[in-house]
Amino acid sequence: MGKWFPYLYDVAMKPLEKTRFNKIRTELVGEAKGRVLEIGSGTGVNFPYYKNAIHVDAIEPNPLMSKKALKRMQKSKVPIELYSASAEELPFADSTFDTVVSTLVFCTILDPFKALKEIRRVSKTGAEIVFFEHVRMDQPLLGKTQDVLTPLWKKGFDGCHLNRNTLEVIKESGLEIKNVDSNYGGLFLTIECLN
Repeated sequence: MGKWFPYLYDVAMKPLEKTRFNKIRTELVGEAKGRVLEIGSGTGVNFPYYKNAIHVDAIEPNPLMSKKALKRMQKSKVPIELYSASAEELPFADSTFDTVVSTLVFCTILDPFKALKEIRRVSKTGAEIVFFEHVRMDQPLLGKTQDVLTPLWKKGFDGCHLNRNTLEVIKESGLEIKNVDSNYGGLFLTIECLN
């Protein structure tokens, strides 16, 4: 993990966050309710958006990202507890969560299939599981460009796979997909599921 990445992440993402991402986070994260699990909370960018959650358990494997999240955690309107953990090995009991939130993180997870199996394990039956992720584009030239850039991109951007087809991975996981919305020409998807 690059030590510089956590310090540049918020600055690099600011233009996107101020425009469409703000609306997407308001809708997805703002509607999370009950006991919530956040996968890969990063610098805590989602923390201010939680309105209806009773409690949020947020996991983040990168300690530098977690350190940056502490300010946002303290200002949150709901209680948030931060854990140093990976999505592939969640430190929670079966059927614990009412909602799971994952935003811009599945591109960095080493084994997304194992992570989704763990998410299903710790989620209650009927739990809402929501994703906001960038994916490999369907447009052939853009998709190939993502394929070519991914090896170098992973090294500089905390393991991010530009070309991961997260929607297909979710379909194979057994989650019930309720809604998929495309943003920025299909580069970003919001995916709403039930366990």
